[in-house]
Amino acid sequence: MTHSSSNARSSILPMCIIALLFFIFGFVTWLNGALIPFLQVVCQLSETQALMIASCFYFAYVVMALPMAMILERVGYQSSMVVGLSIIALGLLGFIPAALLQEFWIFLVAQFVIGSGLTILQTAANPYVVNVGPTQSAAARIAIMGLLNKGAGILAPLLFTAWVLGGFSDINLAAVNQLPAEQQQVQIESMAHQLIAPYIGMAIALLVLAGGLSCISLPDLALLELESTDNLAQDKPASRQMKRTIWQFPQLVLGAIALFFYVGVEVIAGDTIGLYGASIGVANATTLTSYTMGFMVLGYLLGLVCIPRFISQANALRVSALAGLAITTVLLLSSNEARLIATVLWGWSGIATVPDSVALIALLGLANAMVWPTLWPLALADLGRFTPKGSAILIMGIAGGALMPIIYGELAQASNSQQAYWILLPGYFVIAFYAFYGHTLRSWR
Repeated sequence: MTHSSSNARSSILPMCIIALLFFIFGFVTWLNGALIPFLQVVCQLSETQALMIASCFYFAYVVMALPMAMILERVGYQSSMVVGLSIIALGLLGFIPAALLQEFWIFLVAQFVIGSGLTILQTAANPYVVNVGPTQSAAARIAIMGLLNKGAGILAPLLFTAWVLGGFSDINLAAVNQLPAEQQQVQIESMAHQLIAPYIGMAIALLVLAGGLSCISLPDLALLELESTDNLAQDKPASRQMKRTIWQFPQLVLGAIALFFYVGVEVIAGDTIGLYGASIGVANATTLTSYTMGFMVLGYLLGLVCIPRFISQANALRVSALAGLAITTVLLLSSNEARLIATVLWGWSGIATVPDSVALIALLGLANAMVWPTLWPLALADLGRFTPKGSAILIMGIAGGALMPIIYGELAQASNSQQAYWILLPGYFVIAFYAFYGHTLRSWR
């Protein structure tokens, strides 16, 4: 048996574990798309307040990235995954007192705890996928993980609507506020209590998974990082000798900035579509995140087929940025009444069409799909022994998901929900800058 075939065989189990973790990332993360309009009703929130559900979740990535990286360095990758799953389960259980009391601040604390658990899982999982095979095909490997991640994102809002909302799927803030005060309180309490059983079930499932993961043995990722470092040292000994800190790698620093804006635009496309749909009277608005996730899955499939066979990682990132700029521009000019675009996109399938503006928000999922898979290998390129710290810096860039939705919410309240999407344009411009120029830099000039 050759060395390469033995390496491939030994990586199957850890890749399956990482794949399962990416599914969990997606399911827990994109529950927010359904949770936001739901909690807007339960806690009687403004649009900006409702978006704090997503912001608090992503803010955990900023606060906890470096502390979680220290835990990872101390206990190793496998034990860190067990810790991360356990922390997420704890956060899910926090929804029980939050639902019983209908206290918004408890929901926010629970979201922060869940985000903290995901931080350590993401810090461990992403560099593993990048380093487990050839650099030029890293985006394709991440795309496979993205299929699971976004596939879970399709399921999460649908299952949330079925498990939690039940007969309340058409309820929105305006409809509840029209009820008499006593009936309104009964409705809110009934909706809130529907959260309890599903969240207990998810917490138990994650604790069982954490227990199972602690009982198996995975290869040490440090060996992969060491091989990567050795290869880079042979290829670029001079540049490797010159680097002393992580901040001397412009492709990483600029990559973290681009990732900040990317996560912001991704979260806005995925998490505000439900609020926007509800605001213009679209039925079953809590399921709309599934539309965005569906287009992201399509984008990942295209990436799997095309990268690196027909298009390089850098060119795929360029196409994604330009597509985002184009779709956003059309979105700002589109109508809330016309349904031509929606009919072209999925009317043939028998799915009820939605206004063109909603269809275009969903279509942003296609533009966003390959940004994360292509940006990670470009940003981590040539880091060698700095790769673990570089991964933590990139994870901190996820903070864009905390800030940009809040800005969108403020703009929506100041003008209107559709025109507030102009905040996406600077995000895609930054991604385009990195795609065309930033990722090529290897020193500050």
